[in-house]
Amino acid sequence: MINSILAFIKQHKTVFILIGLAIGIGLFSYLSAGRIGSELDYVKDGKNGPDVHGDHGDKEKEGSEVPMKLEHYMEQPRANLKLFQEPVKVKGIHVSGWVAGTKGKFNKLLKLVNETELNAMVIDVKEDAGKVTYKSEVPWTQEANSIVNMVGDMTQLMDTLKENNIYPIARIVCFKDPILGEKYPELALKKKDGSLWRDNKNKTWLNAYNPKAWDLLIELSKEAARLGFRDIQFDYVRFPTDGKVNLIDYGEVEKTKAEAIAEFLAYAKKELEPMGVDVTADIFGIMPVVPGDAEGIGQDWEMVSEHIDYVCPMVYPSHYANVAQNGVGQKINGVLYKYPDLDPYGVVYNTLVLAKERIDNSNANAKIRPWLQSFTASYLGKGNYQVYGGPQIRAQIQATYDAGLEEWLLWDANNNYTEAGLLKE
Repeated sequence: MINSILAFIKQHKTVFILIGLAIGIGLFSYLSAGRIGSELDYVKDGKNGPDVHGDHGDKEKEGSEVPMKLEHYMEQPRANLKLFQEPVKVKGIHVSGWVAGTKGKFNKLLKLVNETELNAMVIDVKEDAGKVTYKSEVPWTQEANSIVNMVGDMTQLMDTLKENNIYPIARIVCFKDPILGEKYPELALKKKDGSLWRDNKNKTWLNAYNPKAWDLLIELSKEAARLGFRDIQFDYVRFPTDGKVNLIDYGEVEKTKAEAIAEFLAYAKKELEPMGVDVTADIFGIMPVVPGDAEGIGQDWEMVSEHIDYVCPMVYPSHYANVAQNGVGQKINGVLYKYPDLDPYGVVYNTLVLAKERIDNSNANAKIRPWLQSFTASYLGKGNYQVYGGPQIRAQIQATYDAGLEEWLLWDANNNYTEAGLLKE
């Protein structure tokens, strides 16, 4: 009997080999599908380009790279959405796309977060020059040639954050976008003659009055949520400040700039809330100090804070007026600061006291999570600035707590953060 079976197998051995191969391939595909289907090819960052200035007022690195072919799309939220079941009291740092994709630099920041009180990272998803920092599957990112794959493998990055219990926040620059403005001029700000309006750096801006421009930002935000980001943070959520803004033709509009920005944020919250993410907005630090939309850019403190989860005023002491700039200085909560950069505790404390008081006395729902200064503003000139190290950083953190708040973020555009001023874990 056995000899007959062996003879049959020997006679048909080719068939049995093929069957075995088919079973092996099928098993390998089954075990690997989840990983292969969610990974993006890693691409190293490109050569750093020219410096640009952002809303946060420090220098950032740009780069250039050929947009990569897109391969995968995240249909369902990433597993790390389940990691943070309870609200997180965020203590975070900003991380640019280039640094997030540079192993050595990123690992230094990872070590810093793991060894100190830090617990969150704000990762650039769409940055100041309109570039999307990873291989997005959103159609307009491909059509507009917006992708510069700084991060490399975004899913791997998100897995790393998850493994280290780091709260992931996606920074998305909104209406300052020279790439989309050029690609879709019908969505951009224009002059009365119909030509594109440009700021002092010859850059176009999206028209914040146009709901179609909103939808592009929301589409990218939803993809960021699917990738696993827990908080969508909108920056440049405003109209432009520099350039000949008097030449802008907004057309026939029936709402104020502040109403337009507030409606965009309310729309973003409505669209993103089902995905279980918070919606956050970066706001000029002067906004809690002045009434209404005093700067004429669409940022009214109460209106911006009404519908979203967090409002993040950039309360950098260096950003308030000093004597050399206006001959007076800056009055905050009844206190005159002639050289604001020299008094980080006082400036941050009094700004946040006003900010909290105004929200408490309004219909606003947002919590306050301030951006604190972790850079030296030497551009202010001798006598108007100081080196920002451990004491200055700790003073701002303490001022935040003393004002009755529990969360904060540190900004340095070059991501040169140190342990100085931070508590050990």
